[in-house]
Amino acid sequence: MTDIAIAVLVAVVAGVLVLALTVIRTVWIIPQARARNIERLGRYHRTLAPGISFVVPFVDRVKSLIDLREQVVSFKAQPVITEDNVVVHIDTVLFFQVTDPRAADYEIVNYIKAIEQLTATTLRNVLGTLDLEATLTSRDRINTALRGVLDDASGKWGIRVTRVEIKAIEPPASIKDAMEKQMRAEREKRAAILTAEGSRQSKILTAEGEKQSAILKAEGGKRAAILEAEGQSKAIEQVFATIHTADPDPKLLAYQYLQTLPKLADGQGSTFWVIPSEVTTALQAVREAFGGSLDEAKPPQESRPAQEKPTPTSFKLTSGKHDGQEGESA
Repeated sequence: MTDIAIAVLVAVVAGVLVLALTVIRTVWIIPQARARNIERLGRYHRTLAPGISFVVPFVDRVKSLIDLREQVVSFKAQPVITEDNVVVHIDTVLFFQVTDPRAADYEIVNYIKAIEQLTATTLRNVLGTLDLEATLTSRDRINTALRGVLDDASGKWGIRVTRVEIKAIEPPASIKDAMEKQMRAEREKRAAILTAEGSRQSKILTAEGEKQSAILKAEGGKRAAILEAEGQSKAIEQVFATIHTADPDPKLLAYQYLQTLPKLADGQGSTFWVIPSEVTTALQAVREAFGGSLDEAKPPQESRPAQEKPTPTSFKLTSGKHDGQEGESA
């Protein structure tokens, strides 16, 4: 192969390479939700939209790809001093979105770093007006304050802060230990109060139950006594009516009267008792019933003054447990 052919071949290869490079630098395909800024001769010219775009090679400079989707960035813990001089470390999570690719590229060098530093300073400003207790319980307030400040400051950078969240708040170890002791004491207090309330309620319910039980027992006893009295009244009325209807003989009544006398001495302490003098009338009736005379049944009487009334006759009954005989002494 001659030198001319070699030179032509080299020229063709170089032309193909230049053409390929020109095509590559001319045709740009931008993905969805992405953007690229174009500088022409060192000056901003335009922003490439998603799709296929053409630029002037070697004249236009295509800058790096900018993501237009919402992004999430987590910042490391920032030491912050509260109003009561307690140092806490706060982790934050930031949600943002690039709304203006030109401003995000030309208004700030590194918007991620700028947002991180702005978040730290805003946290110090907000938490400097809150004590530790308010810091731990006012996350929504802190998030709202952070979002407002960051959204205002990052607006000129072409960035919209959609959300700011506090991921963690870490107080010092001594504060955490004191908080745990306080929480434990509060829980023990609530447990003691609940136990006392339960015991009090139990005693009240027990007393109410005993009261109701006593009332019911008293009402039952009252009702039973009433029913028993009514039963005895009816029994006495029935016996009385039966006696008057049957019209028993006095001798029978005297005999029943005498049969009842041994029952009066049936108790262990009933060794001495007084029988009225009318018992002689019963003895006379029994004597006559068995064929005796009235004079035989009458006991001897001593002479008494006319105004002196007869005194009751006293008997002492002793039960003969060995010979089965009973003795009477006047």
